[in-house]
Amino acid sequence: MTALTLSTSAAPTLRADAIVIGVAKGAKGPVVAPGAEAVDQAYDGKLAGVLETLGASGAEGEVTKLPAPAGFKTPLLVAVGLGSAPEKDAEYGSEALRRAAGAAARALTGIKKAGFALPLADAGDAGVIAEGALMGAYSFDAYKDQGRQAEGAAKAKNGKAPLAEIALLGGKPRDKAHKAAVDRATAVVEELNRARDLINTPPNDLNPEGFAAIATAAGKAHGIKVQVLDEKALTKGGYGGILGVGAGSASAPRLVKLSYTSSKATKHLALVGKGITYDSGGISLKPAGHNETMKCDMSGAAAVFAAVVAVARLGLEVNVTAWLALAENMPSGSATRPGDVLRMYSGKTVEVLNTDAEGRLVLADALWAASQEKPDAIVDVATLTGAMVLALGNRTFGVMANDDAFRSALVEAAEEVGEQSWPMPLPEHLRKGMDSPVADIANMGERMGGGLVAGLFLREFVGEGITWAHLDIAGPAFNEGGPFGYTPKGGTGSSVRTLIRLAELTAAGDLG
Repeated sequence: MTALTLSTSAAPTLRADAIVIGVAKGAKGPVVAPGAEAVDQAYDGKLAGVLETLGASGAEGEVTKLPAPAGFKTPLLVAVGLGSAPEKDAEYGSEALRRAAGAAARALTGIKKAGFALPLADAGDAGVIAEGALMGAYSFDAYKDQGRQAEGAAKAKNGKAPLAEIALLGGKPRDKAHKAAVDRATAVVEELNRARDLINTPPNDLNPEGFAAIATAAGKAHGIKVQVLDEKALTKGGYGGILGVGAGSASAPRLVKLSYTSSKATKHLALVGKGITYDSGGISLKPAGHNETMKCDMSGAAAVFAAVVAVARLGLEVNVTAWLALAENMPSGSATRPGDVLRMYSGKTVEVLNTDAEGRLVLADALWAASQEKPDAIVDVATLTGAMVLALGNRTFGVMANDDAFRSALVEAAEEVGEQSWPMPLPEHLRKGMDSPVADIANMGERMGGGLVAGLFLREFVGEGITWAHLDIAGPAFNEGGPFGYTPKGGTGSSVRTLIRLAELTAAGDLG
């Protein structure tokens, strides 16, 4: 991953390939943001006018490149838009800084070293700028010729390597708060990028067994206890949901449990992730045009996996258990059929009306397994329903819960770290639509409000008295459009930062 350091160097004296500054939208044109005072001075205080002449407005994510002033040790100046300038004496928002840093890092592909002279008022700003820049510099090129021919160096689509080194100007290398903020950002983004890599890996190279092996290796590296239930253990344990979904595939399912424990912890948080390494829809086969990106249907498992590893690296004083419900949903002579009835790990029976509503089946078994440990809270994460994408679009995930305060806390945590979410209800009248004449419940209900129906189904498999929330990340988990801000094309790592923040709040006792 891109290296990042705090630097006390001034922009004119830093030996680098580029200097990044911020520019915002003012009432009368672009405004040079704090952090770039020395650069503006080199333009005799007329840098804003120069940028406006070049077409810059300060709009969010806008990138303008121009030669650095005479006397600078770097040849290139990169002005990145921060959006609207804040009111007088107000500071730039964290997400504005995060997105601007990400956009700049993406624009600097092929550059070895860049100094970031963005507004940096305190350690918090150092952390968010570091986070945005490191996320923006991400590249997944393991399967491209130039990547294999460069002795392992990641290469971008145009054959240029991602930005190799970032120096945060205005940072304080000897200040504990600044160092801690950057160290946290580095750990968080390294694990978020691990999730992105998993999501982007093609399904012929990432099946349930392979995912379990990766989780096992990471657990060993970071002091996390890992338990893997293979098909024999799943059969013996009665995990009918996971087995039913994986029945049609040559790749057998797995349930992976990763346990991080802290000797000082007083709270236990359980995270459950949907890990369908490829989703064809099963016998209820997806139509043409809906299969091509279904390697991303394990994004929930990737997110909870990345989150628990990050929690371990940060040494948070909270016990966190991650459950990865891994299966491949394929059609074959052994596949589960519409009309089959599965006996779940909880003992409940489920009539399968649609084999493409498989995520809720694997999650149901994992939720019940997590419930047996009586954690203080359970959060499940899944690319669960197209209905949630229709409701909230491609950049916002839905949050449902059996506790309004916990749902609000999750939405607030997401907002704090820059992830877009929205609270969604669990209307009781929709439960009746899942009544089955032959089983305890069906895996489908009313078509309208399908994302909410899925949440109601999952609630049936949460232990009594346990606080629970469900994150449907079907929209933001995989970006099929162009990159923006710090978000790349492909796997995004959606919800990883929210889960880490939730763990931090739980460790601090701020969730009750």
